[in-house]
Amino acid sequence: MMLREITLSIGALAVLTLSACQSMEQGVGQKASASLDSRSGSNAKGTVNFLWQGHDVLVSGTFSGLKPNSEQGFHVHEKGDCSAPDATSAGGHFNPDTKSHGMPGSGSNHAGDMPNIKSDANGNAVYSAKLSGFAVNNGPTGILGKSVVVHRDPDDYKSQPAGNSGPRIACGLIK
Repeated sequence: MMLREITLSIGALAVLTLSACQSMEQGVGQKASASLDSRSGSNAKGTVNFLWQGHDVLVSGTFSGLKPNSEQGFHVHEKGDCSAPDATSAGGHFNPDTKSHGMPGSGSNHAGDMPNIKSDANGNAVYSAKLSGFAVNNGPTGILGKSVVVHRDPDDYKSQPAGNSGPRIACGLIK
């Protein structure tokens, strides 16, 4: 009987440990934001907010100074450094799981891949997306201290390693 009790205790411990690991990348209400400044000689700027809800992060933002009636690539980048005039100091796309670049939510994409921004006739945009694959914390998939970048051209979600989205026209630190 003693061996059975030990086996049951080990089984219960394994279930609790597995549950704890699965819940480590869930959040409720953690927030971050970024204020994006113009880069590469553009007039683009904006504000982005991140709100963690369970396994998903709600991303919302407002932008101005974009090319009218167009789409722009939009990504979380690996470094929290927007100091270069062309924002190359932000590094590549945030990709902690070393996946290929792709359509957000496809399961085969960088954690930092996000849907394109769509501007109106005045070059302004309001953005909203519900994404997974990253967290609003400092953990391995966390975006705090990273940067968010707007590109001049639309992301084609196919070209490697970055979707052929052109120069970086706005950049901001996520904090």
